[in-house]
Amino acid sequence: MRIMNKICVLIMLTSLPAALSVRCYQCASFQDPKGEDTCGAYKKFDRNSHVAVECNSDESHTPGSFCMKLTQQGPKGFIWDGRWRQVIRRCASVADTGVTGVCNWGVYANGVYWEECYCSSDDCNHSSFIQASLLLISSAILMAMYSYNSLL
Repeated sequence: MRIMNKICVLIMLTSLPAALSVRCYQCASFQDPKGEDTCGAYKKFDRNSHVAVECNSDESHTPGSFCMKLTQQGPKGFIWDGRWRQVIRRCASVADTGVTGVCNWGVYANGVYWEECYCSSDDCNHSSFIQASLLLISSAILMAMYSYNSLL
């Protein structure tokens, strides 16, 4: 059991710097210049036209320890702000689910579809599909195994 404690502490200590210094892209399609799609609402997100920022720096609009990507799309023919689809990429500090590496989705009362994805590795909110950090998944599995063994 002592070796398992040391492994868990080592994993938590090695993942701490990554959690404190995550870099995320930040943009919002409703802030794009008219006729341009730099945040990736309709076209593939162009990583060259945006620079990821440190989430705990002054450059970050929303301080946090992980990244998020929110996509909203209205039903056919539904228009608000001249768009029927928008994307927001930014840092985040609280996930509704309490975990990262997952996507949640739903439909608002007005029929607008939404999808919110959270991730915890550098530059991870650039993709269409958010992927969880291997270190985060490994840590969670080891902690679960440790907790299960300590109950026995």
